[in-house]
Amino acid sequence: MDSGELAVLLTPEGLRLLDSLPLYSAGGSVQQVSALRKAGHPPELVAAVLTQARLREKARAKFGAFAERLLYTPAGLEQATRLKVAALHAGRFRDAGLGGADPSGPGAGRIADLGCGIGADALAMAALDLPVVAVERDEVTAVIAAYNLAGFPTAEVVLGDAETFPLDDVAAVYLDPARRTAGTANTRRLTRPEDYSPTIDFAFALAERMPTGIKLGPGFDRSAIPAAAEAQWVSVDGQVVELGLWFGALARPGIRRSALVLDDSGAAELSAEADSADLPTRELGEYLYEPDGAVIRARLIGALGERLGAGMLSRDIAYLTGDELVATPFADAFHVRERLPAGEAQLKRALRERRIGTLEIKKRGIDVDPAALRTRLGLKGPEAATLILTRVAGAHEALLVDRVAG
Repeated sequence: MDSGELAVLLTPEGLRLLDSLPLYSAGGSVQQVSALRKAGHPPELVAAVLTQARLREKARAKFGAFAERLLYTPAGLEQATRLKVAALHAGRFRDAGLGGADPSGPGAGRIADLGCGIGADALAMAALDLPVVAVERDEVTAVIAAYNLAGFPTAEVVLGDAETFPLDDVAAVYLDPARRTAGTANTRRLTRPEDYSPTIDFAFALAERMPTGIKLGPGFDRSAIPAAAEAQWVSVDGQVVELGLWFGALARPGIRRSALVLDDSGAAELSAEADSADLPTRELGEYLYEPDGAVIRARLIGALGERLGAGMLSRDIAYLTGDELVATPFADAFHVRERLPAGEAQLKRALRERRIGTLEIKKRGIDVDPAALRTRLGLKGPEAATLILTRVAGAHEALLVDRVAG
């Protein structure tokens, strides 16, 4: 999206047309273009509103029904925080007493969202009546953020550079450094933290002098996490979506590592003062547990195993096993049916004997392509199961298991 397309969109006619469109359908886009052009709408307006309609439909995964109230750029949507996660970010600032309206209070001053993108986190803060100034250096993205934050009197959007924005009246800062190249579309992912914008060094320097929250990708180098930070890995519906680093008043006492798991049933958190040591290995039990990715990233597998009364199935492989089923939001549980031969020919024969035609294949510590293996197995039959390929005591194992519902 460029400034010309945005100017066409941000007109009464453009916004009315956008809001009047039915649910976007990729298969029906040609018909929509034809119908809108036939109705007399200029081609540049048709292109602009259909682009937004497509982005709104994609945004439902992050914003739910609220997606229809916002505008986007492709790059901005890619990095935007999910609404339920942004709400938890905002709650951190509120619970820490930051961004208070009382000028004499300890948390007086605004919260600066430095590099706000399309404004998802600033929106969550404003929804809690926290005073927030959202700073964005890209002009088109800043206009989008201003539209999204319109109607919130405690929010202001400023076109400017995050690293030079004055922080005189700021009580705390939040940063979601851009991890993609500059622009609003056709960007590429940046792999080196020194290329982020604002830079990691700038963000960590701010954290040394004021309460700071930093959102990073979940694969950020753990060795680079400052000792003073509370590091929280967040998963949503089984997908690890971010690493949040929290400093000063935003970091909770006694917590340096945590895994936050969000799904339709709510939120659950596993936390500790430090990485937990892995538990000793043990024989395969009746149940096998696959920890959530956030637990693995936070290195809290040992802490989870203690809760489950389970041990490690194999050293350095993130499977736990135990003899009793313990309900937990922090792992998927499987009931172990039997061990099968690990060799492909024998495995194929064993699955056919059991009439298994539908097979979920999971693997850890084994170099195999599950999709290609599934094709080679030539599965036939009415039964369904899960196959876990891993190592036990250094040897390849094929475990036939059933996923435990719930």
